Order: sequence, then structure tokens, then C-alpha cells
Amino acid sequence: MVTHSHIRASRGARFQLAPIADMAPDMDTRTLLLDHAEAVVRARGFDGFSYADLAVAVGIRKPSIHHHFPRKADLALALVERYVARLFARLEVLGAQQDRASDRLRALIGSYREGLDGGSKLCLCVALAAGRDSLDPAVLARVNGFHGRVVDLFAACFAAGAADGSVAAVVDPRAEAHAALALMEGAQLVARAAGRLDLFDAATAGLRARLA
Repeated sequence: MVTHSHIRASRGARFQLAPIADMAPDMDTRTLLLDHAEAVVRARGFDGFSYADLAVAVGIRKPSIHHHFPRKADLALALVERYVARLFARLEVLGAQQDRASDRLRALIGSYREGLDGGSKLCLCVALAAGRDSLDPAVLARVNGFHGRVVDLFAACFAAGAADGSVAAVVDPRAEAHAALALMEGAQLVARAAGRLDLFDAATAGLRARLA
């Protein structure tokens, strides 16, 4: 697991990225920038950092960041593309390990729960969507595309759950999928705002109760 920078701030002060001393020496600069930026976006939002912050955290000059990502929108696009690729690869592995649709749905819910990091962060695309007005159209399109893929995944699970009897009361798998996406992302926002993982569990309890 990649070790991210620590994020620190006093009440009312602008946060700072704290450099990490034990960073892997063979990690390339582009990866370091992505790792630091992802950690901050998930904790503070897309507007929660500047290239100057990243330069201090990674230990390079700001022009060097522009070499890798000329605009902040380019950094955001790279973040989304990496995150989505990693997430769906992981979900594919998890799905292949589960025989029942209900277990695949549990894995999906668990992925959103894990993304909260105990209530201290949001999943990357949830964090970006919450600040959509700051996003470049190309980045927003990628985030919306991610949502479409998640809906497809949920819909397939609900349809399979209706077929194998492992998910109760499924009427319209597609409508269920849209509701499930809204539930996952809304539950994350509420849990993150309070810093309480139990609020995510409470919000998703009704869906989980339908899983055999």
C-alpha cells in the first residue's frame, strides 16, 4: 500500500501537506504527485490544495509539476482514470470470488464503506462530484462515466439477485441500481461530514437486510 502524505491544519487555517520522510525511494515523481493529490482530494476536496502545496509535499519545484500536469484539470483527469481502473479491477476480482448476487452486492457496499477510511475520507469520485463546479468538463464527463459503470454493475447484481433469489423484493433492477448509487454516495457524504462510520452502516442497513 502506498503511504500518503499527512494532512494537517489548525482550526480556521489553510491546511498543509506534510512531507513524508519514509517515502519509497524508487517511486517516480508522477506517481508521488498522484498519490498526494488523491489523498488530499478525498479528505479536503478538489479545491483543498494548490500546486504549491504539492511541490512542498513531494519536494520538487512547482514548474516540475506543470511538466507532468500542465493544468490542474490534467491532474484531476489522471486521478480519475487511475482510480477507476484500479477500482474496477478490484471489483472484478471480488465479484469472481462470489457465487451469489447478494455477496457481490455486499462486496460493492463494502467497497464504499472501506473508501470512507473510518470516516476521514470520501471515495475519489464522490469527493469530486461534491465539488462539480470546480471541475473541467472532461473531468466531469469521466466522473459521470464512472457513475454509469457503477449503475451497470449494481443493475447486473440486482438482476442476478432476483434470478437466484438472494436479493429480496427486486422489481426493477435498473431503478434499484440508480437508488443504490444514490444511497452509497449520500451515505458517504453524511458519514464523512460527521466523521462517523456508523452513519454509513445505518443508512445502508435497509439494503443489506434484503441480502440473503
